Amino acid sequence: MDALQAIMERRSVRRYRREPVPSEHLQQILEAARQAPSAGNRQPWHLVVVRDPEQKRRLAQACNGQLWLADADCIVVAVGLSQVNARWCRVDATIALENLVLAASSLGYGTCWIGAFDPDRVREVCAIPAEAEIVACTPIGVPEEWPAPRPRKGWGDLFSEDRFGQPLRPSGGS
Repeated sequence: MDALQAIMERRSVRRYRREPVPSEHLQQILEAARQAPSAGNRQPWHLVVVRDPEQKRRLAQACNGQLWLADADCIVVAVGLSQVNARWCRVDATIALENLVLAASSLGYGTCWIGAFDPDRVREVCAIPAEAEIVACTPIGVPEEWPAPRPRKGWGDLFSEDRFGQPLRPSGGS
């Protein structure tokens, strides 16, 4: 699957089969995250890949009790390293996680961006240092189902040309 297809077909998956993601696929997914651009190429992020069943259960509890997360093969916690680059660590961790999400989708795996969590509990479960910033989590797993696309805002609500609020003209040459 090419990048545009992965972007267009990606969905937030909340039901997983209890099947493993093959190691070679997980390595490809993680490598896609490693290749993410970052400010000054400082790569101020770290990903914690949680695969142990009890550890996944504890992490799912820390994610506001979203226990379905533990059904996926793994849960990835994206951490921004403020000591490496305080200004851009959250953005760069987000970019790396989005690369991971799209790579997983391109290989047929489900993910779901998780921003609802108790940072102190996630920090405790995953032994994340106090100075690091927990950005988001995502499961990676074999989907039980692939949800239908959800509605998106129209172009006029999302894009402007030259100035905010100025309608974007259709391209096609002059």
